[in-house]
Amino acid sequence: MKRALVTLLAVVVGVAIVAGIAVFNSVRQAEPPTLAAEVSGTMDTPQGTLPHATLELAVYPNSSAKVPPPKTPSQFAANWLSGQPFYHPSTSLQVPANSAVTITFIQYDSGGQIYNPYFADVHGTMDGTMTVNGESVTGIKPSEVGHTFTVHQYPESTQPDFFLSVPLKMNKANAKTDKDGYPVNPQKIEVTFITGDPGTYVWNCEFPCGDMYQEFGGPMQTRGWMAGTFEVV
Repeated sequence: MKRALVTLLAVVVGVAIVAGIAVFNSVRQAEPPTLAAEVSGTMDTPQGTLPHATLELAVYPNSSAKVPPPKTPSQFAANWLSGQPFYHPSTSLQVPANSAVTITFIQYDSGGQIYNPYFADVHGTMDGTMTVNGESVTGIKPSEVGHTFTVHQYPESTQPDFFLSVPLKMNKANAKTDKDGYPVNPQKIEVTFITGDPGTYVWNCEFPCGDMYQEFGGPMQTRGWMAGTFEVV
């Protein structure tokens, strides 16, 4: 009898682990609709005159009646990610190849001290800078990071090298907010970078704003929330 109970328990645990992995993978691989940068005119760059495309993303601390949460593949995932921060309106991004691209971030979340100060600096932009509320800077204080937007290679990729990392400044805890709890004067960050030949990359936030191991779980590893794909076409 004891041996049978141990065997049954092992089977139940095994099924639970498999089910958990399946749910995790379904959440991790959920892919929202593609948000494509819009090409409008040209820009003079160090590499000559290039097509110029623009894209706008917002970062919210949580969903509300005003801003619904990203879609999830199951109610379990919705409950697991409830109240977590996310990028809006999509994390599946597409930009043109061999072009100058400007992304504007509207950042509504708070923040704090980032673990790795490397990600408090700007990397990969056209001139090594970004603008924060109209001021040109090369980085922000490591203690004032809200999130980051960090694009990098897939492991062992043979496509063109591409790396971009932008720190998004936090809003103060006492910032004036609207009825949904969002700052009425959020941080506005703008960066311009140059793309090369086509390639597909991944991006994520490097500020620990999730749960589980070192706060890098949950939304931090979930496409549609704080991670996604970045396609150069």
